[in-house]
Amino acid sequence: MNFLAHIYLSGEDPEVQLGNFMADAVKGKTYRNFKPKVQSGILLHRFIDSYTDAHPIFRQSTSRLHGKQFGHYSGVIMDLFYDHFLAANWSEFHPKPLEVYASEFYQVISQYKETTPERTQHLIPYMISQNWLLQYQSIKGLNNILGQMNRRTKGRSNMDQAAVELQMHYPLFEQEFYDFFKILQKEASAELNRLTV
Repeated sequence: MNFLAHIYLSGEDPEVQLGNFMADAVKGKTYRNFKPKVQSGILLHRFIDSYTDAHPIFRQSTSRLHGKQFGHYSGVIMDLFYDHFLAANWSEFHPKPLEVYASEFYQVISQYKETTPERTQHLIPYMISQNWLLQYQSIKGLNNILGQMNRRTKGRSNMDQAAVELQMHYPLFEQEFYDFFKILQKEASAELNRLTV
């Protein structure tokens, strides 16, 4: 799961959303330095990542990219593909239009920016100015993000070629997303309830 799914699975609490969003920049036990709800978001992010990476449906999706030119970036690419399916079918998951949902989240991260790790602070302006959450909705937008990520890896990831694989196997990837995301929603909701008791 990439940014959109992580934020969505955090529920409606801004501090939980913030923690989940910035979790990759928080190492080890340093999550304890943050407010309790932010801590919950960070721990929820770790749960979602572990659960997703180990799940047979997600692994089945990812295996379709193995043997291609993507190497260990296959999982990252699949995270982005699943975010695309969430964004493309957003009205099935949330009553607010994605444009509104994204805009409200950008307000949250702008408000809390100074409390986030330095790595996250550098990321936020790019995310907002390029409207990453909305870009996931189209293959063209997703391809833009994949191209940016490929440049960050100095071309090693070949992620700029990944949209071809998405289009080639679109119905299969989409069905796997739906099958897996139903399960993940229940598991993440249960974990969030446990963390915020």
